[in-house]
Amino acid sequence: MGLGDFKLAIFTISAALAAVAGSLFASYISFVDPSTFSLNESIFILAIIIFGGLADLRGSVLGAACLILLPEILRFVGFPPDVAAQARQLVYGLILVLLMMYRPRGLMGQYKL
Repeated sequence: MGLGDFKLAIFTISAALAAVAGSLFASYISFVDPSTFSLNESIFILAIIIFGGLADLRGSVLGAACLILLPEILRFVGFPPDVAAQARQLVYGLILVLLMMYRPRGLMGQYKL
């Protein structure tokens, strides 16, 4: 078995897992529409992977936990309601910029682009 065969097997398995996840999601919400998947959600998913680190499953889980819990933690900071969403986005963006400056491989990343 050559390297190409392994790549094909990995691609097939990942496509099958994505299909199962998509079908479970579609049955959960009972209606799938292209507007369900907005640009903000796609960027958020990529930010989770970049934040945690490429080529490391533990980093992706850590990135997801941090970026999902961050807005919940900032909810208790006490921003006024009219600026709370903008302040959360500002803190979120600042963390991502600092991470890209000082830790470009992510928190647990091993792969260099």
